[in-house]
This record gives sequence, C-alpha cells and structure tokens, in this order.
Amino acid sequence: MPASINNDDPTGVKPLGRPLGGLQAWWQQLVAKPAFQSWAASFFPTRRLVRRDGEKIFDLLAGYCHTQLLFALAELDVFRLLLGRACSAADLAAYCDLEVDDMALLLDGGVALGLLSKKHDEYVLARLGVAVSGVPGVQEIIRHNIIHYRDLSDPLAMLRHQKETELSQFWPYVFSAEAARDDEVAGRYSRLMADTQALVAADTIAAWRPAAGKSILDVGGGHGVFLNALAHSKAACAKLGVFDLPAVISSARAPLSGLLAGGQVDGFPGSFKDDSLPKGFDVITLIRVLYDHDDDTVGSLLTKIHAALPSGGQLVVSEPMRGEDKPERAGDIYFALYCRAMKTGQARKPSAIATMLIKAGFAEPKLLRSRRPFVTSVMVTEKVS
Repeated sequence: MPASINNDDPTGVKPLGRPLGGLQAWWQQLVAKPAFQSWAASFFPTRRLVRRDGEKIFDLLAGYCHTQLLFALAELDVFRLLLGRACSAADLAAYCDLEVDDMALLLDGGVALGLLSKKHDEYVLARLGVAVSGVPGVQEIIRHNIIHYRDLSDPLAMLRHQKETELSQFWPYVFSAEAARDDEVAGRYSRLMADTQALVAADTIAAWRPAAGKSILDVGGGHGVFLNALAHSKAACAKLGVFDLPAVISSARAPLSGLLAGGQVDGFPGSFKDDSLPKGFDVITLIRVLYDHDDDTVGSLLTKIHAALPSGGQLVVSEPMRGEDKPERAGDIYFALYCRAMKTGQARKPSAIATMLIKAGFAEPKLLRSRRPFVTSVMVTEKVS
C-alpha cells in the first residue's frame, strides 16, 4: 500500500511535488476551509456557484447509479415499449415482472435523468429517450457496458494489473488471430461491432467525403457495416474490399450477401498480424482498429498498409481519440479505461497517431472536423514514398 500523503504533513510523510505559491496557493487554502464553504453557500453573490459545484460533485458521486438505472431500463426494453405509447407503472410492471413500486422507482429515475416524461401517472419517452430508442447501437452498447462496469468495480486493482478483466476475455482476438478462429467468438465480436458501427460509419463518411471512382479496402471491417454504408452513400466507389480474420469474413457473408453477389465487395480472409495486405486499392480504411492494439502491432500494421498502397494512396483512420491539449470525457475517461480493461491497445491523442503514421512513411495527416467527436474522430493521410 502506498503511504497516504497529507500536505499539512502531520505524520511526517514528505509531501509530493512542489508547493504552490502566490494567489493560487492562497485561493486553494481558502476554498478548502469548511467555514468558507459554509459562508459562501449563504452569501448571495457566491451561493449559486457553490450550489452548482455541489450538484456537479453529486452527479459524479451518483454517476454509477445513473448508468445502472439506464441499463435496467434498456434491459427491460422500456425504450421500445414506450415508443409511440403512454403507459402506467402498473402496465409496465406486469410486463417486466416487477412490483409496481419497483417499476415506478425505475421510471421516476428515468424522468429525473431526462429520458422519460410523466403526466397523470403515465410515462412517455422524452426526446432523449426517443434518441436512445432510435439511434443505432446505443442500447446494445448500454447492455454491453455492464461487463466494463464489473471490471471497474475495483479500478485500482485493474490499473495495477492485479485482476483478470472480463473485457479481455470478451475481445480475445486482440491478443492473437488464433484466439478468434472460433466461430462463436468471432460472431460475438462482429455482432457487437455491427450493432455499434452505424454511427461511426455515418460520421466517418460525412467528415471524409470520399472521392468518386476510388477502390477502397476496409481492414478489420468485421460485418462490413462501413462498406455497406459506403455502397449506399453518394460516393461512387469503383471497388470495395474487406480484410479480416477468416471466421469474421465467414460470419460477414450473410450481411454482405447483396454486395458480394453483385460483385461490389471482395472478401479477403487473413490476419494483419501474420499476413500481408492485398494490393490494388487506392484507399485503405481503419475504422475503430488502432485503439484495440499496442504500439508495436499498430506500427507493423501501418508499415503493411504503406507497402500495399500505391504512391499517393490514401489512408483513413477513424476512431475515438483523446483530447490533444485538454483531456476530454469520451476519449480520456470512457475509451481510455475501456482499452485498459481490454489489456491491450489504448485511446491515443491525434498527435500520437500522426507520429506513428509519419514514421511508417505517410505524409503529415490531417485531422478532419467530426460532427460527434465522442463517437469518432477522423484522420486522413497519403503515402508519399
């Protein structure tokens, strides 16, 4: 156990870091005093600020309760049941096999979170709840997150690598191609990726705006959600291909059957850890791939992509990224902890990805404007040598 540090040093433990000075030190010492907090909470010019800070702290404290209530509503299918309908707690309780009081507790919690509205003892979806119901993949990732939360039940043990994590078992393909040769494992991986990929595909295409007439290979493309989105977008692609593990390609044949039958898509089974990539494509895309893997694997993959592309060929990287100068909630909390629980890979800053791309022989990449950076950020570069 590390020694606890008290900056007033009553135990003789040496404080860490350097002492603050000047106005910053005075301000922190003042605000940390209980007497000042009590006074500021009643003083008219400051009480609104104190209340707002208190609400933010309480939201952080209660955040886990919020996520579990959201999970319960999704698991009970409440968002589907209420879409276009108004129901009482009794109606929903009978369907969900809960006591009326327990169902009302969940529903009132949904009202408090802005997911539901209540009028005359009936509940309807609020705008946020309708979005949860309608946005592709949201409820699937809500249900999937229960695994992530179990891994975070002891966050220090996870960060100290003192516990096995469920996420590392859920995504065994990241450790080796052998681990994902099992059809059940590959199917589970691809189904979740397909369920949650629609938003990423739409935002990637909107930011990138691919030129017409290009041949595009999607590496790690899973069920082909991105290729399907490309095929049905305004981009007139000359040829499409997907490269992924053999078991994944096999499971993708059903959702891609129309494109495969029409000769619009070619499937290439293989592992980018062990095999070279197919040539003959103008563009290669990596949609939520790099952050699954460690730096060595990413470096090797980028080198193989560089070898597969023609001079001037384009590489598109789309995935959640960390904040560059200022940490952001999505990349620096959710995805950073998720990758840590997977035990491989990491959410990276755009500058870190850019450094790896340049090292592999690509030009200085351009970070495109993404309409929802919490969903994905998009970076584009070209082969220059």
